Order: sequence, then C-alpha cells, then structure tokens
Amino acid sequence: MESSSPLLLDLKRLTKTYPGVNALQSVDFDLRPGEIHCLVGENGAGKSTLIRMLTGAERPDSGTIAVNGTTFDSLTPAHGHALGIGVIYQESDLVLPMSVTDNIYLGHEIASSGVFLDRRTTRVAVKKLCDELHLHFSIDTVVRDLGPAQRQLVQIAKALSRRINILVLDEPTAALTDDEIRRLFDLLSRLKAQGIGIIYVSHRLAEIMEIADRVSVMRDGQRVATMLGSEVTEDKLIALMVGRTLKTTKRSRSLGGEVVLAVRNLTVRGQFFGIDLDLHRGEILGLAGLLGAGRSEFLECLFGLTAPDEGEVLLNGQVVRLTSPRAAIRAGFGLVPEERRESGLVLGRTVAENLAFAVLDRLSNLLLVNFQRLRALADDLIARLSIKAQSQRQRVSTLSGGNQQKVVIGKWLAANSRILLLDEPTRGIDVNAKFELYQLVSNLVDKGVSVIMASSDLLELFALTDRIVVLASGRKVAELKTAETSQVEIMRYAVGAASGEAA
Repeated sequence: MESSSPLLLDLKRLTKTYPGVNALQSVDFDLRPGEIHCLVGENGAGKSTLIRMLTGAERPDSGTIAVNGTTFDSLTPAHGHALGIGVIYQESDLVLPMSVTDNIYLGHEIASSGVFLDRRTTRVAVKKLCDELHLHFSIDTVVRDLGPAQRQLVQIAKALSRRINILVLDEPTAALTDDEIRRLFDLLSRLKAQGIGIIYVSHRLAEIMEIADRVSVMRDGQRVATMLGSEVTEDKLIALMVGRTLKTTKRSRSLGGEVVLAVRNLTVRGQFFGIDLDLHRGEILGLAGLLGAGRSEFLECLFGLTAPDEGEVLLNGQVVRLTSPRAAIRAGFGLVPEERRESGLVLGRTVAENLAFAVLDRLSNLLLVNFQRLRALADDLIARLSIKAQSQRQRVSTLSGGNQQKVVIGKWLAANSRILLLDEPTRGIDVNAKFELYQLVSNLVDKGVSVIMASSDLLELFALTDRIVVLASGRKVAELKTAETSQVEIMRYAVGAASGEAA
C-alpha cells in the first residue's frame, strides 16, 4: 500500500476462543480507502466474530485493531461510532414500533440549542438520505409496517446518517429484489468515490465477483486466502470456503403420484388473486416471482395465518378449512418462514424445546411435559438432521443460520408434516449449509413428503424443483416444467414481459 493512501483498517493476529471453539485464529485483515473488500466463508467460519470485534461487542484475546493509523487492543461501541465505523447486520436491529425517521437518528438525535429535539432538521436530513436510496415509502411509516427489503434499506440509511469512513454490510441483499440490489450497488459505487471503505459480507457469490476489489476467504476461524476481485471464480471461492467442490444435480422425477393438495381460485384481496395449482405426492413445486408477487402471502394463507376471501383448498380430494396454524398443522402442513428468527424460532429457548414446540401436546401428560421423551425426540432429530450444536440444551439463538434452519425443519419432522411450505429456505446461510438443506429436502421428498418452495434464487429452483409456478402482481402467470424451461423464460413471466398461464 502506498504511503500516500494509508489503511483505513488494519487487523493483526486477531484471536478469539470460546469454550471448545477457536472462533478466530491469528487473523489478519485490512481495508483501504475507496474499496470494497468482500469477506466470505461458511457460517461459523469466523466472519461474525470479526465484525463484532469492530463494533466493540467482543474483545479479542490477542491481536490489535488499527483504525486510521491508531492502534487499539480492543474497541468499545462508543469507539466504533467515534472512529466512523458503521455496521449493517443481516438481522434487523430496528425498533419496530418507531417510525422510519426516528429509527434512522436513534442514538444520535439532532438537537437545537443542544437540548430540544430538532424535528424539522431531522426530517430534512432523513428525506435527503431516503431520496439518495430511492426509498419509495413515507419517512413517517412505522417500521413494523415495512417488509424485510424495506427494513434493510432503512438500516442502510441509518448507518449512513452518521459520518462514517468504514461501512460493514452483513448480507445486505438477502431480502432485496434485483432492482433494489442494483440501486444498492450504485450507492456503494458513490460511497467508494467518496473514499469510504466497505467490508461486504455475502453468501451470494455472483455478487462478490461483480463488486469486489478484493476478496478474503475464511474457514474454521482462519483467513485462508485474499485475492483481487478480478482473480476469483465461483468454483475457486467454493473450494476455498468448504475445502471441496460442491455440485448440484438437476432433479428428474416422474409426476405420476397422486395430487395431495389442490388449490382452486384462492384469493386474499390485496395480496393474491384466483390462484389454481396442484401438488403431487413426493413433488417439489417451486414458486418464482419478484418481491411483492404474493409468494409469501400465498404460503401464509395455506398455513392458516390469513383467511382466504375466495376459493378452496382440497387435501387428498377433500375440502379443508385452514382457519388457523393449529388447523394447518393438524392437516399435515409445516411452514418454514422467510424470517426464521422472527417467526420460526423462539430464540431464547433451547434446541430441544424448539424442536418439540409443534408436538408438545404429544409429549405431555395433562399439564406436565415428559422431559425424557422430549430429550429422546431432540437427540433423534439432531442426529438425523446433522444439527451442529454443543448439546440439545444450547440456546437456538447461538446456532449458525444453517443449523437454525434445520431446527425449523426438524420441528415439522417431529410433527410428521406431509406438506412442507418453504419460504426462502436458504436465505442468509452459507453455501455448504445450502447443499446440506438441498439434500435434506430431497431425502424428505423421496419418503413421500410434498414441498412448495418459494425462492428468489432461480438456480436453487432449477436444482430442486419438478415444476415452477410463476407469480406476478399476486396472480399466477405461468406453470412450467423445470426441465423444459429456462431462467430467461421465468424472468420474462415474472416481470410481465410474457402473459397468460400455462396449462
């Protein structure tokens, strides 16, 4: 590095050990002004621990952190803010009952005369930030009323509201549409031009190859490689991340099985309209479409979270009324929601408790839980799903994203669910965990479970599904055999370039 352009950030020999885990092992990492340095690796590779060192949430056991030429043994949260470090986490840290404006300046409110909150100046500043990010919603909107993608953009605006020279983005595009991702990348280019250094953490390798100036790969708490962005390929990154080459095989399955689920003219006004589809036994049916197409809302309706205004659902040829999640569970449905931490897990509870929540009535005698049966159930599912946990008593909040997702699926295995509804099942998990989940879902299907899977990742849909239904603006616009279609055709339907419905 030239002396005229000093490093913004220089981490030397950072080491952190937890009981039984070497989270970081003598890791070096640096960041230059006006660059995007991407950080990749499996969940559990040490990326999150490294980020927590920058925020002051964790102290290294040894090593140093130099920011703008000043060296520290560790940082505190106040240090991080004062040194111009902004971090945007994958999981939202916004206050849901508060407005967009109040969230963005929470903790560093603009005051007049140093005492009174200056609402007018705050609103002007927030409006300017939101215009730069092309946010198409009111700055007075309560954050609880925003979707995942919109909340992510509010977090970005919140970080940029401070004077930062180092911006850390942890899976920033996980809930964004292609158009929103493009606008984010345009914004990052402008920030680079201002000399801001960006640490970009993502499991989406195509994004890494597009925007990275440099890429560092972590595995098992160590930095195993740093390369120029122009040098990386997807195969090279995967090999470095997991220590082997991973391949998918396209499913090829005859759909001669009986129709286990039939949906006719299903409608929830304002969300989706007149949807018809059939699901066969042992089939994976994909749901494709852009953000706002109605995929999540359709799955939530099937799970009894929303009552349909019109239409009917037939299970094994018989009309069923899925008036509540309890009714859906009893009918054999299981939902793996898009926001697993918010809706799929009880984070403060143990792995065993989360695995058993759907079947507590079966594990209870009157009001008392049979803990021996609960522990036996948990041991069985942890082994069957290869859940990596220190014990069944570990809090589920401390598991990696991939293992958390296995717990959500395991809950429905315990309930003997025969129809799994998967909403963005691999969002925010690493490449190795993705392939483990692919194999898990394929094994379940081989045993007769039927799956409807909504995913924004077309490669994922092509790797797993038998057929793909495309939704656009809440309507079914195409139904295609996976083996006979292409990503281009699906996107044409999704964006409205094609019209009509396949038979």
